[in-house]
Amino acid sequence: MLSSLAKLRASRPTARAALSALTGPLPVSRSQALGTSERLAAVTSLLSSLEHLTMPDQKRPGGLNDWALARQGHAHYGRPLRKLLDIVADERTSQVLHAARVAASAALLLPGDSRGRGAANLFLGLSGALLYPTHRYGTDGSDQASTMVQTATGLARLAPSPAAQDALMWYVAFQSNLSYVVSGWVKLLGQDWRNGSALTGVMRTRTYGHERVWRLARRHPRCARALAHGVLAMECLFPVLYLKGGLLTRPMIGGVAVFHVANGFVMGLGRFIPAFTAMHPMVAYTSTPRSHPAAAGRDDRMPATAGLLLAGAAATAAAVAFHRRLRTTDHVYGGTVITRHGNELAHDGTVGGHDDGPVSVLVHGLGALPAHFSWYTRALNAGGRQWLAYGRAGYGASRRHARTPYHLGESVDDLLDLIGAAVPEGRQVVLVGHSLGGEIARRAAARLGERAHSVVYVDSSHPEQLDRSGQQGKNARHVEEMIRTTSVSLRMGLGILMQTPDWVRNLPVPVRSRAMSEFADARVWTAALREWRAAERDFRSFEGPLARLDTHALVLSAQHTVDRDPDHLLMHQDLADAHLPGRTVRSVVVETADHDGILTDPRLAGEAARSLVAFLDETTAGEAAGQRPATAGQEAR
Repeated sequence: MLSSLAKLRASRPTARAALSALTGPLPVSRSQALGTSERLAAVTSLLSSLEHLTMPDQKRPGGLNDWALARQGHAHYGRPLRKLLDIVADERTSQVLHAARVAASAALLLPGDSRGRGAANLFLGLSGALLYPTHRYGTDGSDQASTMVQTATGLARLAPSPAAQDALMWYVAFQSNLSYVVSGWVKLLGQDWRNGSALTGVMRTRTYGHERVWRLARRHPRCARALAHGVLAMECLFPVLYLKGGLLTRPMIGGVAVFHVANGFVMGLGRFIPAFTAMHPMVAYTSTPRSHPAAAGRDDRMPATAGLLLAGAAATAAAVAFHRRLRTTDHVYGGTVITRHGNELAHDGTVGGHDDGPVSVLVHGLGALPAHFSWYTRALNAGGRQWLAYGRAGYGASRRHARTPYHLGESVDDLLDLIGAAVPEGRQVVLVGHSLGGEIARRAAARLGERAHSVVYVDSSHPEQLDRSGQQGKNARHVEEMIRTTSVSLRMGLGILMQTPDWVRNLPVPVRSRAMSEFADARVWTAALREWRAAERDFRSFEGPLARLDTHALVLSAQHTVDRDPDHLLMHQDLADAHLPGRTVRSVVVETADHDGILTDPRLAGEAARSLVAFLDETTAGEAAGQRPATAGQEAR
């Protein structure tokens, strides 16, 4: 008994020593942190440039980074920057830059602590920023991380004071924390990460998968779930290493380092290892208590300054969001209609009593806006056609007051009530619906009877698309996650960071500003999430066939939509076939158009809108003469 107690007492110091080795700060000095970070970043740029030098085919015609194709993504830049990128993308210039980067990276791996290393780091940072747009595919963010570290270390090497060096090192540490925290909380929004199935799903993909690991994860689901939850906790809680004098610095930095090594081995993200671990020495330096000799004299004014800037940024973001909300909900033109569900629909248009022709009622898609139809309304005005545009409940100035759970039938009811209140009695309507709006329009037409003149399906949804299209059925969950992530981000006030998308820049100038305000408003995305969940439930339970409609029909399909998913072309044909014989039915594929471009690209939307006006001219002319125009088949424009 005495012998056992003695052994227990002897083991206690050993256990404490082991615990002390695994916890606590990871003390490194300022110069050690700088030197380690710049060498790890140099490994990343060395590997990156060697890869580009040994694989020139990626930049040639048809390659992964063919500049003739990639430059289209930078068309909105100013002419000087576009010219500069064209020069950098030239094969000879690119090879010279990469060769110089190899030399600079190799030099930084050598011992030394001179200011000349700062110039080498700055060259790598600036050249990396210039080269990135010309071969961004295949980097997976590693080149961006190394460019940021090299720019900061270069400036720190050339900084005139230790305080300036510490400020730059705090900046890199903040970026490291931010990269993990944002990644973790975004993952947390995804159902796969919350239920622990994400690891198994990633391991079966062609891009990042690993068959042996996938089989292990399938064989041991509890371990896979625990590992997925561990990654979530590690990323979401990474900043805790600054608490309690850096008590958790060693396990947190060690954990994420192992995580990157595993990613490099399993997912083929080899450059992730040096790229992201290059930030860890600065995290270790800034998390070491100032009482430790390694961090003595460290200037910690940067966190306080960053806190004040963050508070100011948060106040600015809140003010911008508030201004956008006021502008979005301020309905200056048109009127409002209260529907049977208590919803308040804001509408605008040119409906008047001087015409007896059909009114085009524009029904926007999920997560879209009435402004999407701006080019169409211009064409309708030019053709002397009256129109009515509105936002569904929760979009723009329209408000949802219904107390019952949302379903697609609610939007159909709202549309019928809008027509009943805003379109003069006796006037027929042309229901023009884009995406989900096309399905809502189709269902409304079935209930309007003789008042429905025609249905125009603009790259429309189909109630069987999630079952008949393997591509869309597979992507349904990712669509919901994207919408939910955007909704949460905007509710957190991050709308100020949202860049203006291309489709907004393509709209007529007078509507762009308001369209951006609406698009960056969390209400739009909250409504979109509500509609998507209802649509998915509805579509999954749909049992055909489509209801037969005694109206004219025009089916406008975007070429990119039907090319990427041939099943969708067949479903668009189903929409056309659902209209009774004897009615005019036209099918038009708008060449080179995508799902949004068919509405917002000036040229392509103009082409589609001209097809719409010609279709209305044909059908109304035939009816005025007492005839029903013959049914026509598919054509391409």
